[in-house]
Amino acid sequence: MTLAIVFSRASTGMDASLVVVEVHLSRGMPGLNIVGLPEAAVKESKDRVRSALLNTRFEFPTRRMTINLAPADLPKEGGRFDLPIALGILAASGQLPVEKLKEFEFVGELALSGDLRTVRGVLPVVLGAQRAQRNLIVPQANAAEAALVKQADVFAAAHLLEVCAYLKGEGKLERCQRTQPNSVAEKMPDLLDVHGQLHARRALEIAAAGHHSLLFIGSPGTGKTMLASRLPGILPPLTDEQSLEVAALASISRNGFDYDKWQHVPFRSPHHSSSSVALVGGGRPPQPGEISLAHQGVLFLDELPEFNRHVLESLREPLESGCITISRAAYQTIFPAQFQLIAAMNPCPCGFFGSSGRVCRCTSEQIQRYLGKLSGPLLDRIDMQVEVPTLPPESLLMRTQQNESSAVVKERVQQARKRQHARQEKSNRELSVNELEKFCELNAEVQHILNKIMAKFNLSARVYHRIVKVARTIADLMGHDMITIEHVSEALNYRVLDRARNVI
Repeated sequence: MTLAIVFSRASTGMDASLVVVEVHLSRGMPGLNIVGLPEAAVKESKDRVRSALLNTRFEFPTRRMTINLAPADLPKEGGRFDLPIALGILAASGQLPVEKLKEFEFVGELALSGDLRTVRGVLPVVLGAQRAQRNLIVPQANAAEAALVKQADVFAAAHLLEVCAYLKGEGKLERCQRTQPNSVAEKMPDLLDVHGQLHARRALEIAAAGHHSLLFIGSPGTGKTMLASRLPGILPPLTDEQSLEVAALASISRNGFDYDKWQHVPFRSPHHSSSSVALVGGGRPPQPGEISLAHQGVLFLDELPEFNRHVLESLREPLESGCITISRAAYQTIFPAQFQLIAAMNPCPCGFFGSSGRVCRCTSEQIQRYLGKLSGPLLDRIDMQVEVPTLPPESLLMRTQQNESSAVVKERVQQARKRQHARQEKSNRELSVNELEKFCELNAEVQHILNKIMAKFNLSARVYHRIVKVARTIADLMGHDMITIEHVSEALNYRVLDRARNVI
C-alpha cells in the first residue's frame, strides 16, 4: 500500500473543518513534502514525526513522501496534524492496517519521544466528529475537555504506541468519561459585603433578572467595581448547552479551556488599554475576543471613557445582535457574543463632580469632553445608567437588615427568569420590537405618560424600547403580569444620563 488516508480537523473559528490527510509513497529521492496550505508549525511537523517514529522503533520510509492536507485552500495551523501524519506514514508503508483508519479521526501534537501533547480547540473537533459519526482519538491531556460531549465516542491516548496498538487490535484505549472538576467550588463575592447603595443594588438585581446592560456612574471608591464583581453570584446557573458554548469558545482561545471552570458564569474584565482586536477578536487564524469569551456571562468595562473610542464603538453591533462577525480578505468568522455589559465610570476627569465630600476641579469644557467620549448610539444601547453616590463614613461600618445576601437575591432573580421563559422563552432584553407589543402591553395611562417623557427629553425609539424592557423586568420581579406606572417610573430612574431627577 503506497497511499493512505487519515481524517483530522482544522480549527476554523467555532467550527472544526474536516481535513483529509493523504500520504503517498513513491519512487525517487527520499524526502517528505507537505502541501495543502500548511503554515510554519505544520511544515515543521515532518521533523517531529520523523523523530517520533524512529524513537518508537518504527521504520521511517526511505522513499519520496508527499502529504496532502485537503482541502488545499483551507489554511492549516498548529501541531494538531502530527498524529494523523504519523499514522498515515505508517499505514502507507504497511506498518498499520488501513481499514481501521476509516472509522476514526485523529488530532494531537507529537513530542520527539512519541508522547502526545495537548492541542487547542478540541471541543469543536469532538462535535464535528460526532456529526460525521466517526470515533475520535485525542491526547490524554484533552480527555476531560473532550468528555463534555456525552454522546460522542472519544478515546484518549498518552503515546503514539498506544494508538498504534489499539488500531492493530493489540491494546485498548479508555473512552473519555466526564468527571467532576478537581478544584473546590469557587466562593463568589457576596452582596452582604456591600453596605448601603440600595439604589445601585436594586439596579444590579434588575439587570441580573432581565439580562440588561448597566452603567454605574460615581466618584472613586463608591463601590462601582465591588457591585459589578458580585453580579455573577446572583445570575442563574448555566445550562449544559450554554456551558458547552462557553467551553467551546475557551477551547479555541489562546489560553485554552480550564476544566475546573466548567459551568462557571464567565466574568471578563479587560483593561482600558485593550485594543479593538483584543475586545472583538481577530488575528490569523481568527481568535475570539473578550466579548466572545464573556458569552453567556458578564463583560465588565471599568473606567469606560478611558477606552479608545474606536474600541467602544465596536460594542454597538454585538450588543444588538448577540454575535460578532470578523471579516477579512481571506476569511469570515462568526463568534457568538451574548454577553451582559456592566460598565463603570467617573462623572468627570478628576472623579468628584457632584460629590459631597470632595471639590471638583474640572471645568465645564473638560467634563463635556470627558463625557463626549461616549457616543449617543452607545449610551442608547445601555439599558440602565445608575448613579452611585458617595456614602458617609459611618454607613460603611453599619450592617443593616436591608443588606441581603447574594443567595437571597439570586432566588428572586431565578424566579423572574422563570416567569420570562414561561411567557416568551427568552430574557426580556432579547425581545424584538414585535415581541414587545405582544409581551409588554401598556395600558392607555402608562402609554400617555411614557409618550410625554419621550417628548420632554427627546429620547430615541431605542431608549423607549429599553425603558419598556426594564419596566417589564421590574414587573416580573414583583410578580405582576401587567406593567404599571410604578414600574415605568422606576425604569426611568435608571436613565440618569437622559433625564433630570424626579420627573415623576
